Amino acid sequence: MSEKNIKNFEVGEEIQGFFLIRSLNLKTSTNNKKYLDFTIADSTGELNSKFWDLPDDLVGQFKAGDVVKLRGTVTSWQNSLQMKVTKMRLSEPNDNVRVETLVQSAPEDSTAMMQELRGYVAEIGMEKLRELVERILELYAEKFEIYPAAKKHHHAIRSGLLYHVLRMLRSAKVLCGIYGNLNKDMLYAGVILHDIEKINEMEADALGIVSTYSFEGQVLGHIIMGIKKIDAVAEEIGLDREISLLLQHLILTHHYEPQYGSPKKPSIPEGELLHYLDMIDARMYDMEKAIAGIAPGTFSDGVQSIDYRRIYKPSYSKGEEE
Repeated sequence: MSEKNIKNFEVGEEIQGFFLIRSLNLKTSTNNKKYLDFTIADSTGELNSKFWDLPDDLVGQFKAGDVVKLRGTVTSWQNSLQMKVTKMRLSEPNDNVRVETLVQSAPEDSTAMMQELRGYVAEIGMEKLRELVERILELYAEKFEIYPAAKKHHHAIRSGLLYHVLRMLRSAKVLCGIYGNLNKDMLYAGVILHDIEKINEMEADALGIVSTYSFEGQVLGHIIMGIKKIDAVAEEIGLDREISLLLQHLILTHHYEPQYGSPKKPSIPEGELLHYLDMIDARMYDMEKAIAGIAPGTFSDGVQSIDYRRIYKPSYSKGEEE
């Protein structure tokens, strides 16, 4: 009985292990028997599964978002792998299932990333600006460690928002050493806060899985929500009005185009760079993700975020597979 990851499943294998139910439907077969048609997931991927002839005592016991221990056999259906489940139960506290094995997570430890982020905050020289960033960050610190950066698009993984922001900060630090006209304090603050209200825009669980968008998120969106938060905290602590407005300007303009939520383009260098830091990290992530599961010397499927371009994985990447 194997306990391999989903990406390594092969037809005919008997599998036993803990998985996350991503979606689930209770159906009735042609012989009038109840069965589950559901998708299981771990940190490496997802797999459609069937639990045929579902026992009566299990009807209604499972739902999307549950962590389950199951046993089954890997089969093939219409050229795709599928799991035929024969036994399943809900996980229990003493199973000690690690979250990182169930969902895709940032490749770096969230606690270490948060500590590094606080180091960047400490580098902000303007006292009141640093206080504003610290106050807003503390409001969301617990969720910041686990939230994804999106429901479906770039960095839609556990701790994805923190990972995205931290990679942008690392790039910002290098570029501040190249372009002497940049105000490091303003740029760091903008990077840290540019997506902070995604935490209130989306509703996610402890696994970092987004279930839906909040009412405020749907009617305002994280950009406007972020501006409102900065304005309120700045007024509370007495932050200089110009600094407050320029920081809000960074948040307002970071999507660059009206169709993506920004009614204005940047009017200061820090805003221009913030937009491109955001764009670079999002696109590099999506490209990396696109070629992660394909063989060297082949093209990926079209990537939505970059106009459905297919990304090529060079043969010199072969060493990564060995």
